[in-house]
Amino acid sequence: MKDNYDIIVIGGGLGGLTAANRLARNGHKVLLAEQHSQLGGLATYFKRKDHIFDVALHGFPVGMKKSLRKYWGQDFADRVVQVKSIHFDNPQYSLESTFDTRDFSAKMCGYFGLSQKVVEEFYAAIAQMNYYDNQTETTREFFNRFFPGRTDVWRFLMEPITYANGSTLDEPAISYGIVFGNFMSKGVYTFQGGTDVMIDMMIRELRKNGVDVETCTAVDKILVEKNAKGNVVRGVVMNGKEYGCKAVISNGSLPRTVHEWTGDEYFSEEFLQGFNKVKLSTSSCQVYMGIKEGEKLPYIGDLLFSSVYPEFNADALCSRHITSRTYSVYYPNIRPGTDKYSVVASMNARYQDWDHMTPEAYRASKAEMIEDTLNALSHYVPNIRKITDYTDASTPKTFQRYTGHIDGATFGTKFNGLNYSMDLHKNVKGLFHTGSVGIIMSGWLGAANYGVITANEVERDCFSPQG
Repeated sequence: MKDNYDIIVIGGGLGGLTAANRLARNGHKVLLAEQHSQLGGLATYFKRKDHIFDVALHGFPVGMKKSLRKYWGQDFADRVVQVKSIHFDNPQYSLESTFDTRDFSAKMCGYFGLSQKVVEEFYAAIAQMNYYDNQTETTREFFNRFFPGRTDVWRFLMEPITYANGSTLDEPAISYGIVFGNFMSKGVYTFQGGTDVMIDMMIRELRKNGVDVETCTAVDKILVEKNAKGNVVRGVVMNGKEYGCKAVISNGSLPRTVHEWTGDEYFSEEFLQGFNKVKLSTSSCQVYMGIKEGEKLPYIGDLLFSSVYPEFNADALCSRHITSRTYSVYYPNIRPGTDKYSVVASMNARYQDWDHMTPEAYRASKAEMIEDTLNALSHYVPNIRKITDYTDASTPKTFQRYTGHIDGATFGTKFNGLNYSMDLHKNVKGLFHTGSVGIIMSGWLGAANYGVITANEVERDCFSPQG
């Protein structure tokens, strides 16, 4: 590492990676510093035995193809492929969908018996939403406006989005609508080759463009000085050593960025009063299942949203008493050239339900979660125990440990965190944030695009003639 950079990016999630690449392409001297031994943040992977497990849900909108092509290169975009189908199975309905406007509309009119006019009006309202709208209507109110009392329809529309970003019926409808609208364009896509291939390609691209990429590099402090321009970033202390820079982009926890790494003394009282009301989103648990060499999984859908709970309920989705799971199923076509199968079951969760356990109770709870998940999956794959040769599990404490996010918040902050994330530089010149905030910036597409938005803001504020 050099002693000085134009920009230091703290954290190697998709937002940080994309911001670093964008800025380096434009000729800036960039350091990307990741505290973990591996890049990717919550869009990462790990290897156990001869299995590769992708941590993130393996579905994103078609817009990711355009973003990858524009900000990473055509070879990235060429690997974005559509998944075949999404399977929904719960007490209210059991069906498959390609998760696009045409198929969803057909299901809403045919399967659920809604009028074409109402469905078209619903989509028109979705299309008009913008993240900068000052909208107070909740998702529950929004659904009730078009589909009063139809909790089965609410579930069909809401449950996949909640799994993807932790949103609830009582949050702003805009935070639901923009994510749903992104998926509805042309369905759900994934990265062929797996997250491991994507991250490896990104590392090569970053280094080709001159980014210094460093892992196992933890931030101690963001250094700020007061001068004629006010509070101004002057560097970062990492692993006990100081590095100078003109700008910092934090791709880490937003509360840690403000309170721990920078310091409250550099922010206005008005900013802090509002910022301290920002709520973290929920966390996740996952169970990883590797299939034996030579064994095969039947096709049960690329994504399977499975629940035994009577109706959609965001609190129930987070409960330690697990009733709902999303299964990401990895068939050999996801990693061409292999014959490997694996399954990752994802569940929304709360950090508080896993904190304060004794080590023995924690291990026992993880083992119980694995057993319960195998039991649940056996409904779709009866011989799952026989063909599985490796299992593991993660909890909110796991996500906190590897990402540094407070309470293992896998979806960043709730919607009211977005403005504070975007306004850091108004309190401290040269300080920026990117990552999963405000729900609409969560997920692969949102994270990558927010990285670009932030990179552009850095150039305007710190490197333009007016900056």
